[in-house]
Amino acid sequence: MSETQARWRVRFFGQVQHVGFRYTALYLARKLYLTGWVRNLSDGSVLLEAQGGTSQLRKLLIQLKSQPHLHIEKSEITPLPIQPYERGFHVQ
Repeated sequence: MSETQARWRVRFFGQVQHVGFRYTALYLARKLYLTGWVRNLSDGSVLLEAQGGTSQLRKLLIQLKSQPHLHIEKSEITPLPIQPYERGFHVQ
């Protein structure tokens, strides 16, 4: 049985800019074979969209939250429709 695929938009709040968040997310997402993107927002938060198996998406969030140099105070997850032709994960 194959794993359920999902796409999540996650907005991270806290001290998440100027600490290497986007490139940490890029490295972890690629290591987990996820597709999507990550970018800084003007209010100081970071927005990430990632797509792949639900267990891989959960691992990404757990790994991001366990990074000692990232200070995530809160995150908000919104499920989105799958983008079937998306390839790769990148920083916007």
